[in-house]
Amino acid sequence: MKTAIFLTSGFEEIEALTVVDILRRAKISCDMISVDDDMEVTGAHGIEVKADSLISQIDFEEYECMILPGGSPGWQNLEKSQYLMKRLEEFIQKGKLVCAICGAPTILGRKGYLNDKTAVCYPSLESELKGAYVPDEEVVRDGNIITSRGVGTAIAFSAEIIRAVLDDETAEEILKAIVYKQY
Repeated sequence: MKTAIFLTSGFEEIEALTVVDILRRAKISCDMISVDDDMEVTGAHGIEVKADSLISQIDFEEYECMILPGGSPGWQNLEKSQYLMKRLEEFIQKGKLVCAICGAPTILGRKGYLNDKTAVCYPSLESELKGAYVPDEEVVRDGNIITSRGVGTAIAFSAEIIRAVLDDETAEEILKAIVYKQY
């Protein structure tokens, strides 16, 4: 399964790069896609990353999983991309896997995609998860949507994506290999 993580200026570096690293360790294709008009994308903490492709260059039909990192103003910039939001709607309608962390799950809430679902996000933004039940958990998977709280949950978020794309066994193998201990 091909996955795509969408980067725009102000993205949270740990949330994005941890996901890319962990998924690639699991041998899952994870393309870094720039939503900006430049392959070089600067994160919220001044770290510049070179994307694999521009959003205008990819065929969304090739992907089965869309990943939206947080970061401020990263997630707000993702939401401003009408092209990305149109593709997000298509992913939701087709039941493809949509994963969002930190502030990015609020995009799903405001669009009505979380009605009668369980979801989490950065704690101060929980009121934006319109229609969702919000438990006190690091990561939640409800159907084709995976959400997570923030930087400190990026590894657990990545493992849940592996579980959804591959299986529990591979996720546990990766967590063990990186000496990740859940508290």
